[in-house]
Amino acid sequence: MTKKRSPGREEFRVAGLPAPLSHYTDAVRHGDILFVSGLTAHDADGRLVGGADAAAQTRQILTNLKKVLDAASASFADVLKVTVFLTDINDRAAINPVRQEFFGASRPASTLIEVSRLALPEMKVEIEAVVGLPPQA
Repeated sequence: MTKKRSPGREEFRVAGLPAPLSHYTDAVRHGDILFVSGLTAHDADGRLVGGADAAAQTRQILTNLKKVLDAASASFADVLKVTVFLTDINDRAAINPVRQEFFGASRPASTLIEVSRLALPEMKVEIEAVVGLPPQA
């Protein structure tokens, strides 16, 4: 993990995540809030995990989110809000059980949006998150 600091702001580039497609970082902490960039179902080598299966893609995305949360000393219970982007709204029923596996009893605020396409044609799901963190010591 690489961290870049400036007053009140810390950038996270997390080991085990694919390289960003553009000019962004995996997450940015400001005070006690962590903003997690849209995560995809790609492994560290940039290979799509899950093929055309939205549930399998979601499992990989939430596995990637766990890496970001671990890097920030947080957990799924600390996630305040997620925004889920789907290319097919009918996949909602398939991804919900996967979300429950990872979040357990925690229920973040959530927005679900159907989009015509995502950054790469094979992607069916993308998830971004806002996380509440304890203040830095």
